[in-house]
Amino acid sequence: MGDNLLPQGYNNFLQELKKRIRSAQIRAALAVNRELVLLYWQIGQEILSQQQQQGWGAKVINQLAKDLKKAFPEMKGFSRTNLLYMRAFAQAYPDEQFVQQLAGQIPWFHNCVLLDKIKDTAERQWYIQKTIEHGWSRSILVHQIEVKLYHRQGKATTNFERTLPKPQLELAEQVLKEPYNFDFLSLGDQARERELENALLQHIRDFLLELGVGFAFVGNQYHLEVGGRDFWLDLLFYHYRLHCFVVIDLKVVEFEPEFSGKMSFYVSAVDDLLRQSGDNPTIGIILCKTKNQILVEYALRDVNKPIGVSTYQLQDALPENLQGSLPTIEQLEAELEVVSLESEEE
Repeated sequence: MGDNLLPQGYNNFLQELKKRIRSAQIRAALAVNRELVLLYWQIGQEILSQQQQQGWGAKVINQLAKDLKKAFPEMKGFSRTNLLYMRAFAQAYPDEQFVQQLAGQIPWFHNCVLLDKIKDTAERQWYIQKTIEHGWSRSILVHQIEVKLYHRQGKATTNFERTLPKPQLELAEQVLKEPYNFDFLSLGDQARERELENALLQHIRDFLLELGVGFAFVGNQYHLEVGGRDFWLDLLFYHYRLHCFVVIDLKVVEFEPEFSGKMSFYVSAVDDLLRQSGDNPTIGIILCKTKNQILVEYALRDVNKPIGVSTYQLQDALPENLQGSLPTIEQLEAELEVVSLESEEE
């Protein structure tokens, strides 16, 4: 039957079926992953139990790996290395319900990354929840751990509690970090504001990754006309989860109290000129080289527009013996792939 002979509404019918099939495929893949992670947890529990009750040593794991691979040649994942991960996984999470509800929602090798890199249970749980929420790939998860996102998110100084409605408040506070990590830039300590802005735009993918999920780039040196005068915003974003515009003002110096007044003006202008009926109040972020906490708190105390103040770090701020030695995201991903292949081949 040719396209011109298809009944009216067929294309919509086809698109709806495709959507349902893809949704079913995703649910099936998630279900398989949950079962696999739960199986690995159960194997880890059994190994732990036998080692504790029977006093089995590490050599038993070597033999177990050989026997399981022989019994299930079609299944990968029964290497000695992976069995040790299973034991560590079971030891880290003794509660099966936690595995089913959280750890089982992310891929197995994501869990291995967390076992390797994070020792604190609460911090692991936070990264698991963020991975589920944002759909982080393994390389993105590694990157977020390496830049210590857990310890930076929600640490900026803001006046949000007084200036934002409650539904927007909590998420807005989580969006801001302290400090922002711009170690993907190669800038000297004396870089000017426009140089910093241009460098961030040249590395927009890394910049958006550091800002976090939800930011959509609107423009730089964004023009506004107020009272017959021209003004330019350093960077303008729209945050599709907060449903609001976000103005970022870049400063390569320490925070000064007058910065908050200028940002309050920018936020008011964006609210009047760009904000639509369904948008939440515009948020301003002042990014400075350094800040005096007391000065920031005083400067924001009586400002009635939502503003946050944070700092940023460039690679040059790192100790000299560490500069140039930090792995890139690609290198970290390559290392994990090697580990995965070795685990499957053993």
